[in-house]
Amino acid sequence: MLPRDEDETPSVTGDLDSDAKTAQNSDELLSQSEQMDKKIVDRHDRDEHVEGEPPLMSKEVLNDNKAFRSKVKFKQELVDKHILLSVRHLKQYFKLGTWPNQVKLKAVHDVSFDVYEGETFGIVGESGCGKTTTGRCIIRLYDITSGSIYYKGQRISAGDRWNQKEIKYSRIHASEKCKALRIEMSKKLKEAVEKKVSEAELEKIKKDYKDQIASVKERNKVVVEEQKKKIRQIHYDNRHVSRKLMNEIQMIFQDPVDSLDPRMTVEDIIQEGLRIQGHHNRVENHQKTVDILKKVGLVPEHASRYPHEFSGGQRQRIGIARALIMNPKLLICDEPISALDVSIRAQIINLLNDLKKDMGLTMIFIAHDLSTVKYFCQRIAVMYFGELVELTTSDELFKHPLHPYTKSLLSAIPQPNPLSEKRRKRIVYNPMTAHDYSKQKPTLHEILPGHFILANDAEIAKYKEEISEIDNGEVKFLHGQEVKDGVSMEEKTEEKVEEKTEEKVPEAKKAKKAEPAKKETKPVKKVATKTGKKK
Repeated sequence: MLPRDEDETPSVTGDLDSDAKTAQNSDELLSQSEQMDKKIVDRHDRDEHVEGEPPLMSKEVLNDNKAFRSKVKFKQELVDKHILLSVRHLKQYFKLGTWPNQVKLKAVHDVSFDVYEGETFGIVGESGCGKTTTGRCIIRLYDITSGSIYYKGQRISAGDRWNQKEIKYSRIHASEKCKALRIEMSKKLKEAVEKKVSEAELEKIKKDYKDQIASVKERNKVVVEEQKKKIRQIHYDNRHVSRKLMNEIQMIFQDPVDSLDPRMTVEDIIQEGLRIQGHHNRVENHQKTVDILKKVGLVPEHASRYPHEFSGGQRQRIGIARALIMNPKLLICDEPISALDVSIRAQIINLLNDLKKDMGLTMIFIAHDLSTVKYFCQRIAVMYFGELVELTTSDELFKHPLHPYTKSLLSAIPQPNPLSEKRRKRIVYNPMTAHDYSKQKPTLHEILPGHFILANDAEIAKYKEEISEIDNGEVKFLHGQEVKDGVSMEEKTEEKVEEKTEEKVPEAKKAKKAEPAKKETKPVKKVATKTGKKK
């Protein structure tokens, strides 16, 4: 089988195309969001039904809400472990340009993490590393390329790229294997004819190779059918996501200016989600708007105003109110404080903290600043170039920062003390020099309980030595830099380099360096003789 991280775009033909078209033409069945016990609207089932197999959903299943939900992929172990959101091998690729100059941009590549009930999960990284794309994939603003996303144990989004590639390369490998067997059979038959072997033995040779070819084709058929079933399940899950579940996931967008419609009043902006869900009672909607405005620190009189009449912090509060009026369980905060002043940032952070306690929210907090994330989040994931490089608790991350990119982020935190800020040295992360992946590619390892890091075997051994030195007190981390005996490791390396260069300088060159100092005294003596007596 082909590994998952191949880059070729799959091209599947035959029955797979017909299955995909049938899945696209299937009717959407939406459960009522008001009550869990209401019956699902009866519709004719025209889902991905393969001839010769029993239909996916009968009328009895359509009229039974529990049986209907059981058709979507569900993992009970996630519910038992109190995992609210589970992201597995998430990949999101974008195609840029047109053929033949089309380029594939890997915005998110093979990202996996879990978010537990009631916790605040932080995602940090530089601009363009895939943080916002991950949040948008969770809320289904993008159709993900590959992987699966589970919410409350139920799969709410999935991609079929890996399954399509499995089908494509399974067929290619089977064809190459059959071709090699036929060539080998013709050679054997030719040798047997030259040796004047009997017809019975020739038939036996043919039969052996034909059986091998048939077994290769049978294995390929099993793989293709298995992947086709998984693709049909993926299409089915994507088209039968519970609207009630998706309403429990809301997002606070990054830019408070662009995320608000300038032609709508604040009341219309906040009530838009309620109207989409079928809540058209004006009195109730207005009362909900007033209550949520008070909760986020605004007054009811602001409901009739337009977004341009507010400051940046007030606009961000309006965005928070728009998300909270849907009564979410999971709130994705996409850099809610990046466009705000420092004083306003503290207000928004305190507001989110209070809302989390009052409403029992689970949050995914996306930000650049590690110091803010440490204060606000229980666990932190560090992303770089679409990949998860380190994942652990906030205390553990600041105690044992192992990945070079994590150390670079820690060194970028400004210090309030002017003296320590003056001594702070910025660590620049260069993956070409920091890693050597020519022999072995990195994978996500659990180096400590709950501490995951992207590394290969050689780096894992190195990181374990670092952990032992930190635990023994030999090495400490100060602003992302390794400090040993009160001196940073960078300063020690600089001193060693200087010592080596001094040792290599020969004594003759040192004498030459001392000569210009003697020559400089001669002009001074000449000037003295002019003012004094001439000898």
